[in-house]
Amino acid sequence: MIHPPVRSKYRVNETQVAHFVRATIVGWLPVFTTAARCDILVESLTYCRTHKGLLIHAWVILDNHFHAILAVPDLSQTLADLKRHTARRIQDVLKQEGCDWLLNQFQYLRLPHKKWSDSQIWQEGFHPQAMVTDVIMQQKLDYLHNNPVKRGLVASPERWRYSSAHEWLEGAMPAFKCDPWR
Repeated sequence: MIHPPVRSKYRVNETQVAHFVRATIVGWLPVFTTAARCDILVESLTYCRTHKGLLIHAWVILDNHFHAILAVPDLSQTLADLKRHTARRIQDVLKQEGCDWLLNQFQYLRLPHKKWSDSQIWQEGFHPQAMVTDVIMQQKLDYLHNNPVKRGLVASPERWRYSSAHEWLEGAMPAFKCDPWR
């Protein structure tokens, strides 16, 4: 009998498959509202692809979170590094922009056990869901790319700048199968 995969809010239990993930800004605050802030996340994903072997199957950035379908042997550590790096960069940009209200919220919303920092940008965890069938993969891919459409931000997925939808439309992304290492 095949048992369904164990899913944990904060742990990756199947290290050999791609995962649908969501990383959220604390308090669902609208951080990714400028190109400069979105580019921080795009550049960090690109860095992880180039230097950490991260396979990026799909992604989308919205104002207060991002979704992605990713694969790498140590996904938890890779995303922890990405979130730590982007948090520092986001804070720097917000300081340059004089966006004190957001910086104040990050201090206020910091969890008490985060004693090593005076603020917190990202919520803990990334809610991984293993892509164990092609059907699940297609559902998550459609959900991810249609998120900006459902929010009324664009008329079609490929019109959202901070998304891989246009790459899928143009055929730049390979056909996906559940085993990301094929």
